[in-house]
Amino acid sequence: MSSTAGQVIRCKAAVAWEAGKPLVIEEVEVAPPQKMEVRLKILYTALCHTDVYFWEAKGQNPVFPRILGHEAGGIVESVGEGVTELTPGDHVLPVFTGECKECAHCKSQESNMCDLLRINTDRGTMIHDGKSRFSIKGKPIYHFVGTSTFSEYTVVHEGCIAKINPLAPLDKVCVLSCGISTGFGATVNVAKPTKGSTVAVFGLGAVGLAAAEGARVSGASRIIGVDLNSNRFDQGKWSYRGTRTVFALLAKKFGVTEFVNPKDYNKPVQEVIAEMTGGGVDRSIECTGNVDAMISAFECVHDGWGVAVLVGVPHKDAVFKTHPMNFLNERTLKGTFFGNYKPRSDIPSVVEKYMNKELELDKFITHQVSFSEINKAFEYMLKGESIRCVISMEE
Repeated sequence: MSSTAGQVIRCKAAVAWEAGKPLVIEEVEVAPPQKMEVRLKILYTALCHTDVYFWEAKGQNPVFPRILGHEAGGIVESVGEGVTELTPGDHVLPVFTGECKECAHCKSQESNMCDLLRINTDRGTMIHDGKSRFSIKGKPIYHFVGTSTFSEYTVVHEGCIAKINPLAPLDKVCVLSCGISTGFGATVNVAKPTKGSTVAVFGLGAVGLAAAEGARVSGASRIIGVDLNSNRFDQGKWSYRGTRTVFALLAKKFGVTEFVNPKDYNKPVQEVIAEMTGGGVDRSIECTGNVDAMISAFECVHDGWGVAVLVGVPHKDAVFKTHPMNFLNERTLKGTFFGNYKPRSDIPSVVEKYMNKELELDKFITHQVSFSEINKAFEYMLKGESIRCVISMEE
């Protein structure tokens, strides 16, 4: 790979030319990395719901043409001026947020909200010079959250790259660069359930299942999954006071012991959960971004010690409303971003949890496709058939 350092690389990339239209595999030019930048060869990338959300361009500023993708694993091809912690050949995970190690947030033990490299979904260029490193016949193609992993080669700021164990299988650990770390970290780093505690998880998508996995690893005795979609659930029955619902066969693998569909009840789901648990759960994690679910997640925790953690991103006009007595009765509400992980400092240790068999990742990966079939990954997610679909760039 050293023979390509300093040169423009021509490679394949899946370009989103306009909202909601299938991605098109194009030959793109990828410029060399500039100051504090790294050019990566992407080997595996996964599809996250955030990619779909910005591809659909509903409720946000459309930025096209664009190369999406932000969950991936790859190898450093070359580095730009000022890069000191990475060298060609390093195995890495690019991350949609960063860690400059210099700002007040990065120096704080309590925050991972880097001032310089915090996620910016509207920015389609590199921070250094405001220009794109992608082009087709001289026309710029925009970046996505600083990663753009739906390309065989991409350019990323050094602060958004986690250097990992070269023995870790990139086709598995690539999913740790976004959703799985977000959900798992929200539980183990923020909610911090104790052994034998009760936990409610709102939303059983990839992030919610990762939150449930965190509760399972923490030794929670009851993990209650809350979701409006029962399609993934088997025909085994679980009854609470005569109300018929169904278990999530898939969710059971992540430790979910009970399932509640709010549509099955004629009262707020927080009241249902409070009755099920004798006053409320010890911890709750909300992973949908729906403000009503956020309120329910907060109000379903037990007074005196209950902690609710918000993970999902709400609509920009959403308003969170609850009675102040819910706080005065010693319930705690917290928010989290990327599971409170600092990308460069913390993600390598999460990879080691997988290598040491303390964290299971294989069960999150429900589909695998070749790069030429990337639009199938979108179909799987839109149909609700996949948790994570991993895309092999070399097939």
